Amino acid sequence: MPRPTTAQICLGTFTVVASTVALLAVSGAAGVLEVAVLVGFALALGTLVTLVPRSTAARRGASRPAPSPSPSPTPDSAPAPAGHGYARQR
Repeated sequence: MPRPTTAQICLGTFTVVASTVALLAVSGAAGVLEVAVLVGFALALGTLVTLVPRSTAARRGASRPAPSPSPSPTPDSAPAPAGHGYARQR
């Protein structure tokens, strides 16, 4: 499994911190067990946010067909640029 990018890790960390603060502010938890449960939930949410976009992008990239290479012109069929002809030899 490929490693998450720096941006994904930062997004997951921000999610953990923001959701922990929001959950503690809204719930008014005072006990150690209540706070631990809320922090565990926020940690699980941050992990989910970090890993899910990566697997979605990997699936989306795998479903795309490979682009067909465009045929490159051969030297015989490619026209010479104007003004760059060979010098006349005597």
